[in-house]
Amino acid sequence: MSMQLGFYFDASACTGCKTCVIACKDRHDHPVGVNFRRVMHHEGGRWEPHPARPGVWTPQVYAYSISVSCNHCAAPVCMEVCPAGAIRKNEHGLVLVDQELCLGCRLCKSCPYDAPQFNEKRGVMTLCDGCAGDAQPACVAACPQRALAFGDIGALKTKHGAVSGIEPLPDPRLTLPSLVITPHRHSPLSRDPS
Repeated sequence: MSMQLGFYFDASACTGCKTCVIACKDRHDHPVGVNFRRVMHHEGGRWEPHPARPGVWTPQVYAYSISVSCNHCAAPVCMEVCPAGAIRKNEHGLVLVDQELCLGCRLCKSCPYDAPQFNEKRGVMTLCDGCAGDAQPACVAACPQRALAFGDIGALKTKHGAVSGIEPLPDPRLTLPSLVITPHRHSPLSRDPS
């Protein structure tokens, strides 16, 4: 493998507009129910004692959006469980489905990111391919906040840091996602691989 491609996501910039979802759906002409990219909304909060007023508690609430797709993981669960060997990593580290080999059994739905998508019409699983052949994926090009980037994961980590998990995403140690995140200021972090 010559390089590992992956995504960068800036949770501090994302507004949850779902332009990335629409661009992906339009670029690939996905049928209803097939979404390579999704936007999740996460909220939470707690009560904390006021720092200057004893006995007074104040709410600390938050909400933010997370744009999620296949993270082209270093240890992809989808690839491990595929009985046909239809899911493989290519020379750029992208996790791809060979639709000639796919049985449509849907075992790859065990992906903790819910990335593999079943195409009912074709009877096979489909997966983000980074808009192969395009200068940049449609989701990245369309983001009005420039909250997404795609490229060599090493370069993205050098530029943006090594955080690869925030709530409510799964623990990144499960699959070692090729993902770098700038957390929202209120994002509780998942544990990152050491």
